[in-house]
Amino acid sequence: MKNLKFSDSDLEKIEKAVKEAEGETSGEIKVAFIRESYDYAKFELLFALIAGFLSLGVLMIFPEKIEIFVKNMFWEYSPVYTAIFFGIFPFLIITIFYLLGNLSFIDRMIVPGSVMARKVNERAVRYFMESGIFNTRDRTGILIFLSFLERRVELIADKGIGAKIPKDRWEGVVSHITDGIRSGKTLENLVESVRECGIILSEADKFPIKPDDENELEDNVSVLER
Repeated sequence: MKNLKFSDSDLEKIEKAVKEAEGETSGEIKVAFIRESYDYAKFELLFALIAGFLSLGVLMIFPEKIEIFVKNMFWEYSPVYTAIFFGIFPFLIITIFYLLGNLSFIDRMIVPGSVMARKVNERAVRYFMESGIFNTRDRTGILIFLSFLERRVELIADKGIGAKIPKDRWEGVVSHITDGIRSGKTLENLVESVRECGIILSEADKFPIKPDDENELEDNVSVLER
């Protein structure tokens, strides 16, 4: 959790917001965090390979200058040294750029946005099913899923909610959290958005609390691995 920059106090604030949001409705809200929804390794490798081939192309354009450069590195020169340099340098570039590709801001530059959106959605749906959010008594579970590398948010409402509240009603909630991630106000915007979910669920008494109502989903934040 340290790497996601949330303290225990922050998590308690989110949990408190969930409890308050569920206080006037039978709806169940679950918040989950994940560092990244996919490893994107093939895009990082492709990025590195392209950089390596480009570096080799640059070397081929200036063979004489490269040979002079290599000669100046040794007292006793052999043409083999230049050949070795041509072979090793691209692999060095590939290694460096592959490591750079593991940085979050580089990933956001080299991975298509459509791919990131699909992978976050797939991971959110998987957790929605694995965690049992889909299995509340009246199918009134909501998942707020934050994926930090991609800076994307998925809000999945079960069919009991979808039957009464249109999907576009949640767009403002998602946008507010996403804006918070981008502006460094993740905690504040998330807490506000959780409370907004409670307001939406409780408006017009669409999901009233029943006499035998139970808290079917834990209110704590779930921190997930890929």
